[in-house]
Amino acid sequence: MRYDGPNPPLPAPPAWMRWLPVLYVAAVLLIEPVTPVQWPVSFVLIALPLVTAFAHPPVVVAVATVFAIGLELLLAGTPCCAGRSVGYIWERHYVAAYACTALVGALGTILAAHRTRRERTLADVRFVAEIAQRVLLRPVPHRIGNLLLESFYLSAAAEARIGGDLFEAVPTAYGVRLLIGDVRGKGLLAVETAAAMLGAFREAAHDEPDLHALVDRVDTSMTRRADRLGGTELGERFVTALFAEIPEDRRIVRILNCGHPPPLLIRPGEVSELDQGQPGPPLNLGMLVRDPYHVETYAFGPGDQLLLYTDGVTETRDPAGDFYPLLQRLRSWGPMPPPELLERLHQDLLDYSHNQLQDDTAALTAFLLPEGAAGTPGGGHDDSDAQASGDPLP
Repeated sequence: MRYDGPNPPLPAPPAWMRWLPVLYVAAVLLIEPVTPVQWPVSFVLIALPLVTAFAHPPVVVAVATVFAIGLELLLAGTPCCAGRSVGYIWERHYVAAYACTALVGALGTILAAHRTRRERTLADVRFVAEIAQRVLLRPVPHRIGNLLLESFYLSAAAEARIGGDLFEAVPTAYGVRLLIGDVRGKGLLAVETAAAMLGAFREAAHDEPDLHALVDRVDTSMTRRADRLGGTELGERFVTALFAEIPEDRRIVRILNCGHPPPLLIRPGEVSELDQGQPGPPLNLGMLVRDPYHVETYAFGPGDQLLLYTDGVTETRDPAGDFYPLLQRLRSWGPMPPPELLERLHQDLLDYSHNQLQDDTAALTAFLLPEGAAGTPGGGHDDSDAQASGDPLP
């Protein structure tokens, strides 16, 4: 498949690499006058075209080649600086140096052209992958009714930018329904599985009035797809996922966990896991357990925030091999609005791992605005007044 859209910009090489040819020439000019005549340092200018080819286009490499030959001529016959007579210019060793510089310059120009072409191809592939990710993982709305939402996705490989982690937020007649999931495995199969699951969720979220029925429908869709694929990897095509439902007129949140890390409830002075210790099996494995999925209901009032995340967050390691302490970090930060919370988490993960993420990570957060906030619908039936903690409602 060929991409015919506008050319994305090529990645800029590091500044030190761009300035390396200049520093290389400066070093030669500093060393040449202080070395004996029989040690012509100018011979190292043969490598200048290759040094230039690391970060510059072919035209610049060709110019650097001509410059290197001219500088070699100058240093070979400059009595005032190098201590040599003009006759050295055509001495056979110097002539060999000119020829070698021209040859290396031709090779460096070809190398730079090849490097530029590969960088263009990589930039096009990354650009297409970025577009594909935007289609697959559409940015969640920043606000749905009285909920503020935010999400982020971090790929372990900067070149990949797309993987098997997924999230979605859908406003429905039954409330806002949230999904976060992690497809087992990597590569194209994981991306295809994530796309199929998101499509099933986006459709079923509007049709199924019950969260359990919604999950059953998504699970049926994923099982049907796995059956069509066939092959020996059937048992490995499963997805851990967590479904949440926040009704508009009730201060509760319903959670259905399919083998996924439990969500976190963030309140002023409190961060707790919403975990009853009975997660269901991952999707596409529910047939192995009788009555596998259970809906849990928790209090979720104004000012509360729900954080959903994939295991790439908690399995991030520092150089010593210690796992990322998500709960401790959140408790030390205190409550934050969704954009600031995920930005802080994003940067902290990179700092903790020293920019060496081993797995894709994704997170989705929902914050219920306090009553009386600007533009916030007020009122609504409240059946959770007696629930002051994250304990499940009966």
